[in-house]
Amino acid sequence: MSNQPSITTRRKAFTIVELLVVVAIVGSLVGLLLPALMAARESARCMQCKNNLREIGVAIQQYHDSHKKFPEAWRVAPDKITGFGWAVSLLPYLEESSLEKAINFQASVAAVQNDIPRNTDLAIMRCPSDIADPTFELSPEPDTPAHTASSVGASSTSAPNRPLVQLPAANYLGVFGTLEADETFPAPTGDGPIVSNRLVRFTDLQRGPSHTIIVGERPASMAPSTWYGVNFKGEDAACRIVGSAITAPNCQPCDECEFGSRHSGGSNFAWADGHVTLVMNDIDRTEYQLLSKRRMN
Repeated sequence: MSNQPSITTRRKAFTIVELLVVVAIVGSLVGLLLPALMAARESARCMQCKNNLREIGVAIQQYHDSHKKFPEAWRVAPDKITGFGWAVSLLPYLEESSLEKAINFQASVAAVQNDIPRNTDLAIMRCPSDIADPTFELSPEPDTPAHTASSVGASSTSAPNRPLVQLPAANYLGVFGTLEADETFPAPTGDGPIVSNRLVRFTDLQRGPSHTIIVGERPASMAPSTWYGVNFKGEDAACRIVGSAITAPNCQPCDECEFGSRHSGGSNFAWADGHVTLVMNDIDRTEYQLLSKRRMN
């Protein structure tokens, strides 16, 4: 038997101090990289939003080529108090012909016959930066009697606050101009390119298509909006499908009919000639209003 002393092998390991240093370094790197990663993701979402608007703008041009006019803000249903939104007219030009065929225009917006379109989340009408529910409930105006809900399928004994209809959400709205579409019922004829009760063509845009905004965005936090249609007895009903350029994008305070976004610095708009840009929050108010109007003043 050998009398040589045994050799003990010691295993190396991190000390507590070394481990804390590593954790601190990793934390610092994450702190540096996370904002850049978030900015890159938002940039991609903003680009997708612009692509959606660009497709919508092209669809409007195709609609105009076929019908010699822009789509009306809404198409009133036979019940006279509900209406289908301007985006419904564009469905065949957005590769959604089957969805357009599923809409029964002889029934009300809330009719059972229209369950399919009323529950369709249309991706091209949603800004990816706005995380919101795919549907929302349109409630009556605060002073609307309970019995008015019966015209869209609710019982005549409905409670005053019972929703009139559940609608698919959207972020893109037709530019109604500088007037609020929900001021009166029936709504006033707007001074923008997407209006009701008036035929509007490219030739009516006195500043030219490249200087006229036609579709803009709005986050659900300002007012949930829809591509499908509304009950005009609902709260801020007309402004759920069109928007107004009164103050500036993302103005504070801001009317629920105005435009806005979750993008940094401004809101995306499609112009009548088809191009898309971010209109900055600090745009001059007078210039902003002129960009939304058919006339020069």
